[in-house]
Amino acid sequence: MTWSRWQVPPFITSVFFVLGVLTLYWVSYNWLASWLHTRRINVKDDDVSTWYGIIYMLVFVFGIQTFIVGTSDSWQFMNFQLIAMIFCAYFLNIHVRYYFFFPILFVYMLFNGSMSYWQSWGHAVTMMIFFWVLNVIRVKYRSSRIAPLVYLLVGVPFGGVLWLWMKLKFNFSWVTLWQEWVYLVIFEVLLYAYVSMITHDSEIKVRLARFASHDALTKTENFAAYTDTMDQFFDDSTKTGAPLSMMMFDIDHFKHINDTYGHSVGDEVLRKVAETVQTVVAANDPKVRFYRTGGEEFNLLFPGYDVASTNAIVNQIFAAVNHLEIHAGGQMIQVTISVGVSAITGNDQSPMDFYNRVDKNLYHSKRNGRMQVTVA
Repeated sequence: MTWSRWQVPPFITSVFFVLGVLTLYWVSYNWLASWLHTRRINVKDDDVSTWYGIIYMLVFVFGIQTFIVGTSDSWQFMNFQLIAMIFCAYFLNIHVRYYFFFPILFVYMLFNGSMSYWQSWGHAVTMMIFFWVLNVIRVKYRSSRIAPLVYLLVGVPFGGVLWLWMKLKFNFSWVTLWQEWVYLVIFEVLLYAYVSMITHDSEIKVRLARFASHDALTKTENFAAYTDTMDQFFDDSTKTGAPLSMMMFDIDHFKHINDTYGHSVGDEVLRKVAETVQTVVAANDPKVRFYRTGGEEFNLLFPGYDVASTNAIVNQIFAAVNHLEIHAGGQMIQVTISVGVSAITGNDQSPMDFYNRVDKNLYHSKRNGRMQVTVA
């Protein structure tokens, strides 16, 4: 139709069709991921990408094949199907175990009426190997400058072998085989360029989001991130009664450190303190959230913890930081912290009420000699 009515070659329309299918995938996946995040459904983005990618591409492959299934030229959409497989295997890096992959191919062959053809079985085995090799090179070379070359060195010959199986089955001309193989190579190049462009934009957005939510000096999350997470935890706690505790601390006499040794040393103190706390948190429970909420002030949120449950981690952090020694200008700086800890109560009408109570405990520690923990 595109050629007879508009004088547009079918290959050109095929390119736009493939790009449209992939664009629809990215748009719908991003919508689904945002929908899950908005509803605070605890599903990893990688799991969503894997399952949605498999389902989306299977619907696409089976759907497009329904137009030509059982005909003498049912090979015509194979390039579309190969691009869908390459997209899942290489760009989404979806790993499908052979005992899942084989049943999918079996069902497809049954659907396509090709169970009795030995060429179809050879095609299926080649497809499985191709998928596995794409997984391997994606992991091994994804950060390498030769990644595009390796991708083509795998994709081009496998595409040729897969089209050879189709020639053996349908006995079309060698000209058709070469033409379809060249089209596949062009599709593979366009796919790599398109996905690279999309993922590059996504990586920039991720870096910008991280910059907006993280403190550049200490690499911890910042006050904006604390506010967003605290709102979520507070709502969950008030609705479900789930326990929530907070630890707040700041570095004793930090202004004196800056004034005496300079701001570069003060920055080093902040970095070392943050690294120490992050090490303790990682060793205990990665679900504990750590933030730099002020100049020398830090907060930790303990979702699912009452005050008693926080004791072990709070004490480890307190001991680790208070034993921290930082050398500057031939002198040793002994770092100490003052701490306030509390749990959410029914009297807290807002996250700020909770914050102020913990802050009050912190200042109780500071007013009563520093280097101590106040729990109330």
